[in-house]
Amino acid sequence: MSPRILVVEDEPDIAAIVVDYLRHAGYTVEHQAEGRAALASIVAAPPDLTLLDIMLPGMDGLDILRQARRHTEHPIIMLTARVEEVDRLIGLELGADDYICKPFSPREVVARVKAVLRRAAPGAPLAGVEGVATALVLNENLWQGTLHGTPLNLTRREFKLLQVLARQRGRIFSRAQLLDQAYDDTLDVNERAIDSHIKNLRKKLKAASGDDTDWIRSVYGVGFALDPGALN
Repeated sequence: MSPRILVVEDEPDIAAIVVDYLRHAGYTVEHQAEGRAALASIVAAPPDLTLLDIMLPGMDGLDILRQARRHTEHPIIMLTARVEEVDRLIGLELGADDYICKPFSPREVVARVKAVLRRAAPGAPLAGVEGVATALVLNENLWQGTLHGTPLNLTRREFKLLQVLARQRGRIFSRAQLLDQAYDDTLDVNERAIDSHIKNLRKKLKAASGDDTDWIRSVYGVGFALDPGALN
């Protein structure tokens, strides 16, 4: 059976396009346009993935996300036209798996849905675990990383940062989350220092891969994610 996707979007034109593209991609798609009805649907029968708009009649997307997380851990991707950082960070803290900002390409939506479902699949391999057959391998015992067998020559901070990103590839981490999870001692590191480490990681990953692949995706106002498709 194909994965079941719930699209929660009150703008008819946007909803119709997203539903159409997802159905053509082989998914079973349902649509809700009102917040409370959407939450009831999620609680009664959680789908495999929800695309959830923030601005909705009846109940906004962040409230739906907050209440849905009391009942289900299924992947939820937020759709938003808001650009304020606080909305995005609140969404991540409540358990959003990804963000897509309007206006967006429907092809991007399909690609992001595929990536999140792949990451959430039972038994899905995690990049960054020694012995897993992926392009990227991180050995915590030796503090060494390789990409396609090429050593990355990472500093300890770069290693920890890449390890956090790789364990949940495709998930967007805010700078504060990376600071909290990647570094045991944060006395000499601030959130903006993360940008410098990300820049160095990108250079080393590109050098090891020998191409211009954008391994670490930046999401404006939110943070960073390791591109799941680049690791296959």
